[in-house]
Amino acid sequence: MSPMTAGLLLIAGLFVLLGTGMPIAFALGLAAVAALLLDGGIGMFYVLSETMYAGIANLAFVSIPMFVLMGAAVASSPAGGDLYLALDRWLNRVPGGLVLSNIGACAIFAGMTGSSPATAAAIGKMGIPEMTQRGYPSSVAAGSIAAGGTLGILIPPSVTLIVYGISTETSIGRLFMAGVIPGLMLTAMFMAWALIDCKRKGYDFAGRAVRYTMAEKLSNLPRVLPFLLIIAGTLYVLYGGIATPSEAAGAGAFLTIVVVVVAYRLFKFRPVSNIFTTAMRESVMIMMILAAAELFAFALSSLFITQTIAGAIAEMEVNRWVLMAVINVFLVVAGMFLPPVAIIVMSAPLLFPIIVQAGFDPYWFAIVLTINMEIGLISPPIGLNLFVINAIAPDIPTREILWGAVPYVLVMLLAIVILCFFPGIVTWLPNQMLGAGI
Repeated sequence: MSPMTAGLLLIAGLFVLLGTGMPIAFALGLAAVAALLLDGGIGMFYVLSETMYAGIANLAFVSIPMFVLMGAAVASSPAGGDLYLALDRWLNRVPGGLVLSNIGACAIFAGMTGSSPATAAAIGKMGIPEMTQRGYPSSVAAGSIAAGGTLGILIPPSVTLIVYGISTETSIGRLFMAGVIPGLMLTAMFMAWALIDCKRKGYDFAGRAVRYTMAEKLSNLPRVLPFLLIIAGTLYVLYGGIATPSEAAGAGAFLTIVVVVVAYRLFKFRPVSNIFTTAMRESVMIMMILAAAELFAFALSSLFITQTIAGAIAEMEVNRWVLMAVINVFLVVAGMFLPPVAIIVMSAPLLFPIIVQAGFDPYWFAIVLTINMEIGLISPPIGLNLFVINAIAPDIPTREILWGAVPYVLVMLLAIVILCFFPGIVTWLPNQMLGAGI
């Protein structure tokens, strides 16, 4: 059997398993085990545990559960609501201020949690009912929150960029810095489209704003500012070379828990226990996916599938931008079915040498890849953020949620095109702060 045929059968088997509703990690692992057994027989069992362990036996991975714990502390507390209220009260006189404050809250909350579903759920629980109550079209309300939640995997600290950095042996601090300006740019583009969409659907901004006193505007800031300072401090020690990603994440998680417990008086056992339970559940899920994806990648390599695909791509005598277009199509399609972590672990080691050989900056490519992963989070059939919005706003028809999110997919594709023409948007800040280099 040729490697290409084996690869097609392996991918088909994976999609069949995913179609049964099996968890991602189990589907990846089972498909890989079946392929290895068919290829090497029962003797392949000896390498299964070692391969999965090797996939997560990296000290840098300690930063993942720490950042997840940091996000869980914020997501499991009223911090999201305070952040939303603070932004709403300061932007309420701006035309379309409510939808702007929702997307802005998603961007800031994403920086606190690094999780797209947590961002969409936390901000959406308050933002969607408030927007619909004030007359915003339901598709605008649902679509803006679903898209805003995707910023969680681009704006640092980002678990997706951590996994990319470990998989490609690139600097996590430089990756975080590379995501700052594109993250702000994408947030601004989301805001611009949300306002255009409101106007297009007949929403009248005139006379819609609610007036707040200065005292009301300032009332929520004391509880929001500590979280912003923790994020800024975490990124500062990371970028400044003062601490490793694991150390910065650990300190950030500890300080976040302390602020949450003190600010919201969570002195009982159950609220604190819920924070750690949520963090452990999500961390174990991510680590299981990483381990299973490593086994799946090992199966692809053992069957010479990876080498065959890499050779075929490398031998394509096409313009490098055509090559990049092919890679982007592959990433968008893969993102519709698999979570970002699994895609990066499986594809980054394969694509990294190809894009470097083609003359592309690996940090620029990391941001383009991440935006592709964002597209997958609001694209069917998986579209995790779409399911989150559907769960927290069951009164909004699924069709309206989907059509409200689709334009943001086009906005993200436009963002990729802009980054292709102006790669300095990604590379300028890390080069200024850390100097040029890989």
